[in-house]
Amino acid sequence: MKVSAKTEYACLAMLELAAHYGSGEPVRIRTIADEHGIPSRFLVQILLQLKGAGYVSSTRGASGGYQLIKPPEEISLGEVMSVIEGQESEITSAGLANSPTARVLIGAWREVAQVQHDALYAITFGDLVSRIKRQSENMFYI
Repeated sequence: MKVSAKTEYACLAMLELAAHYGSGEPVRIRTIADEHGIPSRFLVQILLQLKGAGYVSSTRGASGGYQLIKPPEEISLGEVMSVIEGQESEITSAGLANSPTARVLIGAWREVAQVQHDALYAITFGDLVSRIKRQSENMFYI
């Protein structure tokens, strides 16, 4: 699976917003950009795309920023990736003959793509925030 920088940045931003969900405080673009090394101008475009898709809202002003509209448990990785990358395309042959062998191979690729799709839509940002918290709790400092 190949993930574009834009999709990775979108998911990092969504994770930051998910971690702050329910606090009542919007997260500033600068905070997300600095924490993850994302160019601010690029992040603005990504967040506007996520806002247009109904996942985040924005607040203007000195104390403004972005917040999730829905609980992180209701937003999957697959949904965000689909917003950023567009709908998944159908797997087709790159010029293979229409032989039984080629059809079986294409069928196998479609099965793999379906498993990947199902996994991405099963993992929510709530799940990922929980994983981050567990990982942070298991860190030992000397």
